[in-house]
Amino acid sequence: MTDGDLNGLSLRELRARRRRLAAALPDAEAMLAGALLRQGRRCGRAGCRCARGELHGPYPYLAVRSGGRSRLLYLPAALVEPVRRRLESTARLEATLAEIAGINLELLARRLLD
Repeated sequence: MTDGDLNGLSLRELRARRRRLAAALPDAEAMLAGALLRQGRRCGRAGCRCARGELHGPYPYLAVRSGGRSRLLYLPAALVEPVRRRLESTARLEATLAEIAGINLELLARRLLD
């Protein structure tokens, strides 16, 4: 819902929507930030096909930022789907929080923030 759509809602509708959104927030314990990607690798053996440009893989990784640095964490095949679900849950959580913040901003603009 966009800010323009919020203008047309009554105070009661805004508060009810905010309450529904807050009640439906995904489990915060399942949050995981990062990006799922697949990447080929070189093994380093001189005679290997990867030395000629045919990389091994692709293998699944989770790209994360920690302490201002980016790094890749290898994901065993069994963890790819659980990680994907957690990343999707985090995206839903962030979108819901952004919508709640938009409602609160509209309430503040109406001088009705409680």
